Amino acid sequence: MTALARSTALLKGLAALLGVVLLGALGPAAAQATPARAEAAAATGLHISNGRLLEGNGNDFVMRGVNHAHTWYPGETQSLADIKAFGANTVRVVLSDGHRWTKNGPDEVAGIVEDCKANRLICVLEVHDTTGYGEDTAAGTLDHAADYWISLKDVLAGQEDYVIINIGNEPWGNTDPAGWTAPTTAAVQKLRGAGFAHTIMVDAPNWGQDWQGVMRANAQAVYDADTTGNLIFSIHMYSVYSTAQAVTDYLNAFVDAGLPLLIGEFGGPADQYGDPDEDTMMAAAEQLDLGYLAWSWSGNTDPILDLAIDFDPSRLSSWGERIFHGANGIAQTSREATVFGDSTDPDDTEAPTAPGTPTASAVTATSATLTWPAASDNVAISGYDVVRVSGTTESKAASSTTNSVTVTGLSAATAYEFAVYARDAAGNRSARSATVGVTTDDSGPTPGVGCSVGYRVTGAWPGGFQGEIIIRNTGTAAINGWNLGFAFADGQTVSNMWGGTPTQSGATVSVAPAGYTAAIAASGSVTLGFTGTSGATNTAPSAFTLSGSTCTTA
Repeated sequence: MTALARSTALLKGLAALLGVVLLGALGPAAAQATPARAEAAAATGLHISNGRLLEGNGNDFVMRGVNHAHTWYPGETQSLADIKAFGANTVRVVLSDGHRWTKNGPDEVAGIVEDCKANRLICVLEVHDTTGYGEDTAAGTLDHAADYWISLKDVLAGQEDYVIINIGNEPWGNTDPAGWTAPTTAAVQKLRGAGFAHTIMVDAPNWGQDWQGVMRANAQAVYDADTTGNLIFSIHMYSVYSTAQAVTDYLNAFVDAGLPLLIGEFGGPADQYGDPDEDTMMAAAEQLDLGYLAWSWSGNTDPILDLAIDFDPSRLSSWGERIFHGANGIAQTSREATVFGDSTDPDDTEAPTAPGTPTASAVTATSATLTWPAASDNVAISGYDVVRVSGTTESKAASSTTNSVTVTGLSAATAYEFAVYARDAAGNRSARSATVGVTTDDSGPTPGVGCSVGYRVTGAWPGGFQGEIIIRNTGTAAINGWNLGFAFADGQTVSNMWGGTPTQSGATVSVAPAGYTAAIAASGSVTLGFTGTSGATNTAPSAFTLSGSTCTTA
């Protein structure tokens, strides 16, 4: 995605606009992936084995991070530290090979790599000039991008533990996307011929979204053409991926074939072409242990996709809150690369000290900010886990890499107790802190709102299913905070939910919003996703209430 040309983003949604469907499947040869070459070759830093991205020491590495538009905003040098502070383990950095924008030279790129390392981030470097080749006449070729990487060989050699080379961003548009395969293969082979041992990442055609299935159908052949086997495929998921089935079908096709894949870019906010299903993207990536890199930290000309407004980490957008603090988000799922030390030390068996007693501030009807005195450790603290305490039981409420976090999805006028654990990179966990009591405000949802609720089952399997709930504000005023109520008829239970926090008693389910779904603009909507258990009969709920008001069903 280019932050300076919104037209590129619009083209990404062209497939959805035209009503096309994802086509193509991994060919017959994909039934037997060929990871043996990666195992036979000497592992140099980050590498692929058995369809997985591994570190040089053999530890699995799952990317959890964001994109940063460096080439357009080279003065935003604090961004990597800010991104790391929210828990990311990877950053994808936008560069230019000089074809379309100002070239980022060797000294500049060397500085970026060192900045990534100083902030303990794996660095994915990408050339953006290739975006939409074949359809955008300003785009450069993959061959030109490969020459750029070769010009940086002295800078990148020896950084295989820390750097992944993403040859070119979205290197083919919607015009004859079948033309993607040959130049992609040639560019990979050109870099290998020049002696690069790094893991190489290749983006899909169709502006990265592969809605015609070209990368999906040719992935095995492209992978086989890399003599090292250290190749990973990147799919960009925007409005084409507006349904859970589209997301899961694509990701599972690669996993089932044993081919490495990550979501190299994705968006959540809806646009005129559709509403990406980011909840399923993140949930499926977590389930399948696939990496994801959200677009983008800041600087988009249309700021709907800014995670942080004006590069200010204290001003996260709702999209930023979703990515960093939401279900299956970065704070909850990111694990730092072990190459940065500590976590592979077999002698580190000492747990951190317990954090100090947390205090609560900025308490609202649905959220509260908790802050606590930091713990200490003989090596280093890697993060904190906040738990909700109820008698002798506890449940995870939030995670943070700093000593403060905002807990969302709470119910209005409700008393809670929270406590904190510290953990270090070796996996040692502290004793629990003392608890803090929090009672949320009673100034929650506006009564008498107009609402409509759509409910559907998006997938099913023996004993379980996945569902989607769309809450629409049919009134004339914005809703700020809500509580959704409904009842199951056939003994179903909610196992996991994203976009809200469920409480179930028998058949009755009550859902409080997550921070990023609490506000619903007039004529707007929010989407919840969940997995649940069911028997042979799985009847949809027949009635819904929002903050006590009866909603129509859609």
